[in-house]
Amino acid sequence: MGKEKIKPKLFSVMKTYTKEQCIKDIVAGIIVAIIALPLSIALALASGVGPEQGIYTAIVAGFIISFLGGSRVQIAGPTAAFATIVAGIVAKDGMDGLIIATILAGVFLIVMGFLRLGSLIRFIPYTITTGFTAGIAVTLLIGQFKDFAGISYVDGAKPVETMEKLEAFFSNISTINYQALIVGGVCLLILIVWPYISAKIPGSLIAVIAGILMVKFLDMNVNTIGDLYTIKPGLPAPTVPSLSFQVVWNQLPNALTIAALAAIESLLSCVVADSMIASKHRSNMELIAQGAGNIGSALFGGIPATGAIARTAANIKNGGRTPIAGMVHSLVLVLVLLVLMPYAALIPMPTIAAILFIVAYNMCGWRTFAHLCKTAPKSDIAVMVTTFVLTVVFDLVVAIEIGMVAACVLFMKRMADESEVKGWKYFDDEDDPDRIELRTVPKEVRVYEISGPMFFGVSDQLTSITTKDFTKVLVIRMRGVPALDATAMHSLDLLLESCQKEGVQLVLSHVNEQPLHTMQKDGFIDKVGKENFCAHIDDALNRAVELINA
Repeated sequence: MGKEKIKPKLFSVMKTYTKEQCIKDIVAGIIVAIIALPLSIALALASGVGPEQGIYTAIVAGFIISFLGGSRVQIAGPTAAFATIVAGIVAKDGMDGLIIATILAGVFLIVMGFLRLGSLIRFIPYTITTGFTAGIAVTLLIGQFKDFAGISYVDGAKPVETMEKLEAFFSNISTINYQALIVGGVCLLILIVWPYISAKIPGSLIAVIAGILMVKFLDMNVNTIGDLYTIKPGLPAPTVPSLSFQVVWNQLPNALTIAALAAIESLLSCVVADSMIASKHRSNMELIAQGAGNIGSALFGGIPATGAIARTAANIKNGGRTPIAGMVHSLVLVLVLLVLMPYAALIPMPTIAAILFIVAYNMCGWRTFAHLCKTAPKSDIAVMVTTFVLTVVFDLVVAIEIGMVAACVLFMKRMADESEVKGWKYFDDEDDPDRIELRTVPKEVRVYEISGPMFFGVSDQLTSITTKDFTKVLVIRMRGVPALDATAMHSLDLLLESCQKEGVQLVLSHVNEQPLHTMQKDGFIDKVGKENFCAHIDDALNRAVELINA
C-alpha cells in the first residue's frame, strides 16, 4: 500500500485519451448533471440550507474532486449521508459553524491522504457501515414526512433531532394538506414507475416537471421552494468566516465526523466503481482530493461533499471513463445555475420529499441488513442493530463511536477465545509431526504451548503456567503466536522473575518475528539468554537436557 502513487488519475489517463472517449465523457457528464440537479437541491433542503447551496457544492467540490481525484469515474457532490449532520450544525452554529467544520474536515482528509491512511478504511467493520447507512436512510425518510404531507407546525417549532421531528409530525398531524399529499403521491409514483419506462431520462427530472405543472395549472395550495426560500442565481463570491480558537475548537468533533464519513463514503464508492470498470483507484489521492473539494465547497458557500455512489454508477453506465466526465458535470451545472435557477423556485416541496424518499430507499440497503440479520454471528448483528438504533435515536457521531468500541471489544473477545496456554500433553493432533508422543521429555522439563495472539485481553492466561518442585527447565513453545503486545510482554517478565526465584531456567522455542522484536526492545532476550531461544522444539528439548546435565 505504501507504494501507491499520490498522483491524480486525470494526469494518468490523459496520456492515452481519445476523441471517441472525450465524446462519451461529455455525454455522460451532461446526463449526470441532469440527475444531480434535483438531487443537489433536495439534499441541500434536507441539510437545512438554501437550494442553491446544493448546486454550489456539486459544482465546486464536484470539479475539484474529479480534477484531483484518485478514481477515474467518481462523481462527487452533496449526499444523503451528511443531511442530518449538516442540519444539526446549521441549526446550532449557523452557516459560519458549518463552513469552519467543513474546512477543518477538508484539512483532516488531506492530512490522512498524505499520511497514506487510505487503506485504514478497511478497519471499519461492514456491520457498522451497514448499520449507520440504514440509520441515515431512516432519519432522512422521517425528515421528509412534514413536507410530503404539507403539515405546518402550529407552534412554529423547528425540530432538528429525528425523534423530535417524529413527535412534531404526529402532534401536528391535524394540519395535513391533502393537496400536498396528492402532489407528493403522484411524484413518488412517477419516481417508482419511470425507470421501467426509460433509463435515459432521470425520473427525478420528470417528477419535478410534473410537480411544477400540477401546482401551477391545477391551482393547488402547496408550498414551493420559492415560498420558503429566497433563491440566488449566479455563482457566489468566496467567503472566509471569522476565525477564533474557541470557534475552531467547538467545531472539531463535527469536523472529525464529516472527515470520517467523507472518507468512508468516498472510498466505498471508489471500490464499487472499480468493480464496475475493472480499474483500481488510488485511495490516498482520493482522500486528498476529497479534502481539497470540501475546502473549496465551504469557501464558496457549499456544504460537505463526498463521492456519490448513485451518480458515479450513472456516469459509468452512460460511458464516462475518465475524470473529464465529472468536470463536465460541474460545468453543465454552472450553466444551469446561471440560466435555470430562478425556475427552481417553482418546485413543490412534496416533490422534493418524494425524491428524498427514493434516495433514502436506495441507500438503506435493507436487503443487506436482512441478510446479515439471518447469517451473521450474533455479536455482529448486535453491533449493526445498535449502530442503526443509535443513528436514528441520537446521531451518527454517537453511533459510530459506540459501534466502533463495541466492535473492538467483541473482536478482542474473539481473539481472546482463540488464544490459549496449555501444557503440551493436551496437544494430541495426530497429524502433527512435532507431537509429544514422538518426543522424549525428561521429568525435570515442563513444556507449554501458547497459541493465538498474546495481547492485553489474554495476558492473564500466562498465570496458568505452573512448575513442580522437581522442574528445572520450562520450555515455552510460541510457533502459534503471531503478535505480542506490551501487557503480554509484562506478563512474560513476571513469569521469568517467578522462574528465577524458583531456580527454573526458561527456554523459548520458535518465537515469531514480531514477538521476538518486542522481546528484544524489552531486554527480555538478554535476561533469558540468547542461547535459550531455539528455532525448533527439538532444539529446545536438547537445550533443556544440556541445562539439566550442567
